Amino acid sequence: MIKIQNAASVENGFFSGRDFGPGIDAVREILNDVKSNGDKALHHYAAKFDVSDPETFKIPQETLKAAADKMRSENPDLYNSLSYSKDLALKFAKKQRESFDDFEVELEPGLFTGQKNIAVDRAGVYVPAGRFPLVSTVVMTVVPAVAAGVKDIVLCTPPRVHPDGGRKPYADENIMAAAYICGVTDAYACGGSQAIAAMAFGTESIPKMDVIVGPGNKFVAEAKKLVYGTVGIDMIAGPTEVFIIADSSANPQWLAADLLAQAEHDIVAQPVLVTNDAELAKKVSAEIEKQLETLPTKEIARQSIDTYGRIIIVENLEEAACIANKKAPEHLELAMEDGAERERIQSLVHNYGSLFVGHGAAEVFGDYAAGLNHTLPTSGSARFTGGLSVRMFIKTVTTLRTDNTKEGAKKSAVAAGFLGDAEGLAAHARAARFRLDNLEAK
Repeated sequence: MIKIQNAASVENGFFSGRDFGPGIDAVREILNDVKSNGDKALHHYAAKFDVSDPETFKIPQETLKAAADKMRSENPDLYNSLSYSKDLALKFAKKQRESFDDFEVELEPGLFTGQKNIAVDRAGVYVPAGRFPLVSTVVMTVVPAVAAGVKDIVLCTPPRVHPDGGRKPYADENIMAAAYICGVTDAYACGGSQAIAAMAFGTESIPKMDVIVGPGNKFVAEAKKLVYGTVGIDMIAGPTEVFIIADSSANPQWLAADLLAQAEHDIVAQPVLVTNDAELAKKVSAEIEKQLETLPTKEIARQSIDTYGRIIIVENLEEAACIANKKAPEHLELAMEDGAERERIQSLVHNYGSLFVGHGAAEVFGDYAAGLNHTLPTSGSARFTGGLSVRMFIKTVTTLRTDNTKEGAKKSAVAAGFLGDAEGLAAHARAARFRLDNLEAK
């Protein structure tokens, strides 16, 4: 049963980062092996860890298309839902892209500075396919790269046995269909930390990427951590979490459903409700128990609820906002009626991955089909970063252009000379003064 406690009794450890992926020496060995031995190492680990070791890793485009055609024919509801999710995500991501302006401005006479936003050439996305193949993750990782203008988008996902029983490259059919729908350039049947290594260093089959994004287990998370610097990464994701601030107007059934939706992800997921209504807390606790009885994922959700779930009773919702800011949750819901009080609480919260405002804005909409990206910061990292977006696939670079006959450029040369002197960097000072001397000679 979920724990109910007063705010005064919340322990400091509740606000600590929840990193369940400590350093794993085996991952470092895998990375070094793939870096040195390429495809040979990939085949070794596929045979060791996966259900299939395909002869080649690249999944033909016609196989991806066939999976999409099959989904459209046999499961049109899923096909249409994926297409709808992709369309919404693309609209949102394109709007994000529009917000990153290129500009040039004359700061001082003759001193022109600017910025340009340039997409990376190659982006790698990793999509897990374990207990729950994450079809929606294809949308969330691929679509922002498409909107950013990335030329080559490569997807890696664990291999599956080909329907003909041979060693042709194959993967989860829904993931392959989603890859085709979303516009993946190339897909590879390669999983685990070895896939991260392949995209980071390149092999005979899989090209080296500029950035790698996407979730995974603790081995994938550790691999991403270790290759950072060789490639860019989105973030190191920890256990998922939801934090709901609710008042007496909230529906206990909906609150319980939202908490369980998070709990079923993982036994270490953390569902949290904070409310100023003690009676609501009791109703939600009872409703959780009721819904668990018929939940197919009961075994996982039960462990999450009992071990990491909690309902916190506060005196007022301002206190709830303070707790939320200190916790910096991945998902933050405001289960409150529209009005001045909800607006006030919304203005007070500022540390979260995504904010869901009002009773109707279920977090699960953000997971699947509302345009938002569901790849979000966890374990308190929302204090300093946001979720995956178009920005991950864009480099913001700066430019300088001068008219050395103008006063601003002259002043910059003079200042650069003195600053070079102060730092003992004579060549710096000389490079600036040569320009100045040339101007004065004219």
